[in-house]
Amino acid sequence: MTAYLIVIYVICGGYLVLNFKHDIHMLQQNSYRIPRYWRYLTKNDIGSSWRLVDVAMLFIACSRLLDMRFVVFLTALLALYKIASICRKKFKKPLVFTRRVWRIYSVAVAIGAGLYLWDVFILGFKADAWGFYSGPVLTVSILLLMTIFSWFIVILSVVLLMPVESMINRKYWNEAASILKSMPDLTVIGITGSYGKTSTKHFLERILSEKYDVLMTPGSYNTTMGVIRTVREYLKPFNNVFICEMGAKQSGDIKEICELVHPKIGIITAVGPMHLETFKTLENVRSTKFELIDFLPSNGFAVINDDFEYCRNRTVDNVEAFRYTVGKDVDFNSENIESYTARNISYTSSGTSFEIVGKNGFEISLNTKLIGECNVSNIMAAVIVAVKMGMSKEEIYRGVASIEPVEHRLSIKRTPGGVTILDDAFNSNPHGSRMALDVLSQFNEGKRIVVTPGMIELGHKQKELNLKFGEHMADSCDVAIIVGHYNREAISEGLRKAEFKGEIYEVDSFDKAQEVLTTIMKRGDTVLYENDLPDSFK
Repeated sequence: MTAYLIVIYVICGGYLVLNFKHDIHMLQQNSYRIPRYWRYLTKNDIGSSWRLVDVAMLFIACSRLLDMRFVVFLTALLALYKIASICRKKFKKPLVFTRRVWRIYSVAVAIGAGLYLWDVFILGFKADAWGFYSGPVLTVSILLLMTIFSWFIVILSVVLLMPVESMINRKYWNEAASILKSMPDLTVIGITGSYGKTSTKHFLERILSEKYDVLMTPGSYNTTMGVIRTVREYLKPFNNVFICEMGAKQSGDIKEICELVHPKIGIITAVGPMHLETFKTLENVRSTKFELIDFLPSNGFAVINDDFEYCRNRTVDNVEAFRYTVGKDVDFNSENIESYTARNISYTSSGTSFEIVGKNGFEISLNTKLIGECNVSNIMAAVIVAVKMGMSKEEIYRGVASIEPVEHRLSIKRTPGGVTILDDAFNSNPHGSRMALDVLSQFNEGKRIVVTPGMIELGHKQKELNLKFGEHMADSCDVAIIVGHYNREAISEGLRKAEFKGEIYEVDSFDKAQEVLTTIMKRGDTVLYENDLPDSFK
């Protein structure tokens, strides 16, 4: 084998390895779930121009349209270009090299390398004949086949590793369960909901910390394995309270977490049209979220957001339940339901003031640095838990006043150039996006600008809800910058339907959106960043 061929094979092999990295990255963004990953592949990847170029090269190699020496050289040159492109590309959420990623990567590379090396050493030595059946051409053709179907090799790796992952997960589960069992006085609070759970978790942690030693699941550690990792690595014997965020992508997910942590208190922040691609119906979303409430012991209690129909209409009779709403009239004389409502909500440049009133004359006035009804709602849930856990009004007031905005969840800041930034970039949803637009509409000093790719994972309601989002944008902003292609048609249709009189910009990426902003922004303007799609969406 000549040095020339060795260089070509090394280049092409490196390209294959980097292809695996990209595939595993997208697998991770789809929670390692093969059905979710397959949906991503069929919508965004398998038919992409990136893979079609490899298909075209394979066709050229097999058709003998070009000289075979040139085909091999051109394939290596193309691989070099793609390697450079992959290395330059920046992702909103980089690949996290967990142990599981290394295991999948190792198996995928082993499969690919086994086939590749077999080609090189069995067929590659036949480099003297540069005809159609020559070793180099066959090797390069098989390489192209593997890069075209690298996603299949990654899925195969996941399947092969399932017994190993199951054994590892069981070991970690048992360790976490043992730690929790050793702390019988620990109060576990579960929080779930279609949206608002992460913010509520942070608010509750800040308030309860005025009296208790509190641990919460960090970041978005809201899966079973995320909770297990939190317990194993962060839970200490001196903690009094463990706040556990519980996410769900399919039925049974929340019940599985409950079987591990055994919550005594449960909060449901919302039931809305999120993850409908997997849940299909709102009834399925509700039944999954209420797995938390159904699991609570008889001496526990539930806190439920009645601003959502699918929460309000769901009866709870296994534990005491406290309901809460924002700005609605509540019958405090009802003997069956104990409810709380927020009223007298007032926004200022420094934040929000409001009152929470409840049964038996309960009333507390609060101030927060946060803005938006969604934040008031999430604070309410935390306050109700604090009250029921015996905290004084003074402790609750201090806790609420010291809450800092959660990053990318309707946080507000002002740039040195005098532009106000409303950052609501994390997981936009129909309820939260409407509230964010309502907040934006109250800024009247300069232009009101929305930068958004729309909302995702809404299943059959995807177009309908993004169209309504566009309609609401028309009443709330002066400039709409629509990012990407995923929801562009629906949002634009909504803007036109509402007879939007402002400016519309359609751009392919957030970088392009920033370029537009630099040309139109002036002192006094307000920019709302509403959602930031993960890299597995276009």
